Amino acid sequence: MTQTAIEVAEGKPRRLPRELVVTWLGYSLVAAALIWALLQLIHHPDLFISSFIAGTNNGALYALVALGYTMVYGIIELINFSHGDLFMLATVVSGIVVVNWFHGDSFTAGAMAAIAVGLLVSMVAAATLNVAAERVAYRRLRRAPKLAPLITAVGLSFAYQWLGQRPFMTTSTAKQWPQVLGDRAFHLGSVSVAWKTVVVIGVTIPLLLAMSFIVNKTRAGKAMRATAQDQDAARLMGIDVDRTISFTFALGGALAGAAGLLWLESLGTTYFATGFQIGLIAFTAAVLGGIGNLNGAVLGGFLIGIIQGINDAMGFGQHWSQTVVFTILILVMVFKPEGILGSPTTEKV
Repeated sequence: MTQTAIEVAEGKPRRLPRELVVTWLGYSLVAAALIWALLQLIHHPDLFISSFIAGTNNGALYALVALGYTMVYGIIELINFSHGDLFMLATVVSGIVVVNWFHGDSFTAGAMAAIAVGLLVSMVAAATLNVAAERVAYRRLRRAPKLAPLITAVGLSFAYQWLGQRPFMTTSTAKQWPQVLGDRAFHLGSVSVAWKTVVVIGVTIPLLLAMSFIVNKTRAGKAMRATAQDQDAARLMGIDVDRTISFTFALGGALAGAAGLLWLESLGTTYFATGFQIGLIAFTAAVLGGIGNLNGAVLGGFLIGIIQGINDAMGFGQHWSQTVVFTILILVMVFKPEGILGSPTTEKV
């Protein structure tokens, strides 16, 4: 028996005046931010577009790393704090492969081939290490209290940082690597666009589309979604839950590996503590978009990158970049705790 529109409307809980005030206040803050951005675009179009492009470059990297966080959380509800340091190891592996093995230090056909090989090696290495971590550390703690795997993730983070220092021998400072593309750029009117930004976007978009296809259109993706919804029911339906979880870790690790090479070609530096900062920003992106939501992680990554880019060039400056990002996160959590694309949930008691 179907309900009429009036019955459906009457069945919805009425929102309290306080909730309405909070909602409209949130909309007002968003509108004010958009108006400010529009004014900056009108008065300083070249600077705004340049900072937007630079922010999109960083946002693509954040999105790749954030997907690893949100995929693992979505399937086993684990905040894998070692994921950022896995990304850091990928930057080191990329430097070793592209520069040390293939001597890719200038723009040549051989160097571009070295980047392609480095991308593949970095993705495979990061995926393999992530699967090994799941098999050795996290799988044994799957039925343990939530704090146990969380502490294990922090411990793995320190182990990855130690590994990240080994290629530098005894130094703990940042290492500068030659970049294949360097500062090469082309011009769109009066706006300069770096070729490395084109490469980052050109690699990131196909990877994100491939990830969406795997999750939504393949048998393995269907198993991932079933496992995320109910592991016991998935087992009863014949799904190998352990293999599905390992496959999820492999996908997240591969994306972190790709982000590692793109980071190296964008900035040309590796540092053992880079993973902490990038991992924190990527986790923030996942929470901002809606933790466990793949589209939300991508949206959150690009939003944070663009906000950082515009703030660094036209806002409070680079020193206040992290403050601006986390202030926005706090505001989103206050007005929409489930994230931008997240769905509100209720606890069962």
